[in-house]
Parts: sequence; structure tokens; C-alpha cells
Amino acid sequence: MHIYQLMQQELDLLQAQGNLRALNRMQHEGRYIASGQEKLLNLASNDYLGIAADIALRQEFLDTLDVRHFVPSASASRLMTGNFPVFEELEHELAGLYHREAALLFDCGYHANTGILPAIARRDTLILADKLVHASLIDGIKLAGVPYYRYRHNDMQHLEKLLQQHAGAYDNLIIVTESLFSMDGDEAPLARLVSLKERYPHVLLYLDEAHAFGVRGARGLGCAEEADCIPSIDFLVGTLGKAAASAGAFVVCNRLSRDFLINKVRPFIYTTALPPVVVAWSLFVIRRLGGMADRRRRLAFLSEKVHQALISRGRKDLSTSHIIPLLVGESDRTVTQAGEMRRRGIHALPVRPPTVPEGSARIRISLRADLTDEEINHLIDNL
Repeated sequence: MHIYQLMQQELDLLQAQGNLRALNRMQHEGRYIASGQEKLLNLASNDYLGIAADIALRQEFLDTLDVRHFVPSASASRLMTGNFPVFEELEHELAGLYHREAALLFDCGYHANTGILPAIARRDTLILADKLVHASLIDGIKLAGVPYYRYRHNDMQHLEKLLQQHAGAYDNLIIVTESLFSMDGDEAPLARLVSLKERYPHVLLYLDEAHAFGVRGARGLGCAEEADCIPSIDFLVGTLGKAAASAGAFVVCNRLSRDFLINKVRPFIYTTALPPVVVAWSLFVIRRLGGMADRRRRLAFLSEKVHQALISRGRKDLSTSHIIPLLVGESDRTVTQAGEMRRRGIHALPVRPPTVPEGSARIRISLRADLTDEEINHLIDNL
């Protein structure tokens, strides 16, 4: 059968399963989006602090630029001619915030996770990853080409059992987890993870803070800051395209690791660097992130309000964060319910397999700090 016929068959199957995806054209108007004749409250974005919708902040940044600094393309990888001074300024800023030796920028979180793990995993390495880690981490683990096990989600007893069984057979082990899980909105028990890791001198901890960076911690550095365990994490990855409202990602680590990654991470070596003007915006935001505690408190308050509303209505609330999944089950029913929310002026997308396991389709609500009391009450009334 011809490849195009196979493609059509797979698309038809996705359609029948209620899992076919398509791109929707929309205009962004602050925390609202306009699609056709509809104006919808956007609860599907990762603009958790409302920075991307903050026109005044954008204007303040633009006022700092002149044509010499508005560089729209790096035009090469950083190892060629794309290493502009602003890249190293941002890395120095991030390393200082985390009180770590070094930081390294990547074009996106997917590049970081699919590049770092294959680079650091040697033939004598075993990877132990949480069952619910992001697709980018799963791909990174598979690209590493080393043995791995997936421990039950947040189950430290299962992880400890795997460590006891295999620690003696490998020269190095890497524990891989998110801090705040993107689909369930719950958190990894970082203190217990660090405690387990520190029992074994040859175990490394790789932590993805994509959905916690900017949002959690006194200075917005994530769940590791809240748990006071940053020094114990060997590779701490954060993204700049979510709460920080920019693009790219970073890892904070020791100096030796940074030097190694520069030489061994294929997505870093072979990809054109981020546009310098985007990196300048990231630096602008990062330098203000510590002063955005009011936004973080507002987001925490709104999150707690929605959690309590769900609990009062008998829903089993698994989330502990601003990411709130409304579990439905079947894909078709989830799409229907998301459509009903849309008719009530709320843009909250259905998340279906393969993003989540079969039978666990859900509507994923991403709360944001710039919601008004009226808007959050409207959401609660329509849950």
C-alpha cells in the first residue's frame, strides 16, 4: 500500500477515535482569544503570570532597544558565529539566581530534554524515570539508548526498590522527573527524591521544572526553590516559553557539565541559536521575575479557589497547582464537553491520547494570574 494511503488510513482512524487534531486560527487579545465571531477567555495557554499579555511590560522592553540591538536572527549556531553577548549575560544571570556554577541555553525545552539525556548517559548507565514524564523526556531516554525503567508515578517505594535492585549493577544511574507534572498538575516529592539520590554516590537527579519556573518559589525559581534542594539537583531544566513568556530553555548545572554539554548535545551543536532579541527579552523578564511575587500569590489564590470548588462538588482533585485537569475518560465525550465550555465563553482544550493514556482524556485548565474575580467565578460556575 502506498505511503499516502497509509497516511489517510491513520487519519481516518484518528477521526473515528475522536483524536484527530487540526490547527485553529485565532487572534490573541490579552487573556482572551478571538476565533471567528467568538471571544473566549483563554485558559489553555501557559502564560501563567500574565506576562505575555502585559502590554505595558512589552512597551518598557521596546523602549530599551535601538536598531543596533534589535537583532532578529542569530544566523548560525552558537558554536559558529551565533554566540551573541546577550546569551552569556542571560546564562550568567540564571546561574547567579540559582547559586550554581553554570547555565546553558537551548532553543526549547524539547531540545534540552532530547539532547542532554543522550549526551550524559553512557553504556554503563541506567535511567529511572517517573511514569508520567513529558514526551520530550521519554524521547530523550529512548535516544540515549541505555536501559531504563519507569517507576510508578510519584511512588518513592517503587523507585527505592528499583535503586536497591540495580544500583550495584551500573556505574551510573539517572533519576528523571518533572517537578510539576504538565497533564495532572501534581508535584514530585522532591525532598524524598533528593534523600533517595543522596544514598548512592553514583546517582544523578535530572529535574524538569518547565511548569514551575516563574510560578513557584519566593523568587520564582520553581519547586526546587520551595523545597530548598537546588544544590542537590545535578541537571535542573527550565523553560522560558511558559511563565516567562519568551522562548527557549536552560539547564543549570556545574561548570564541568556545561563544558561537556556544549561539546556533546546534538540539538545545541547543530541548531541555529535563538534570535538575540528574544534572548534580550528573556533577560529583561528574568531580571524582574523575583519582583513578581504578587502575581505568584494571585495565581496561588485563584488555584486554591478552583480546587476548593471542585472538592465541594465531589470531584476527586488530584492537582496541587494552577494546572487543573477535569478528567472525563473517553475522547469523544471530552471534545463535546470542551465544546460546551467554549459555548460558555471559555477556551479550555481537550487533551486526548496519545498525550495522555487511553481512557484518561481530560479538559486541561491552565489558570493565570491576571484573571479577574468575575472571570474566575464564571469559570467556577461552569465547571
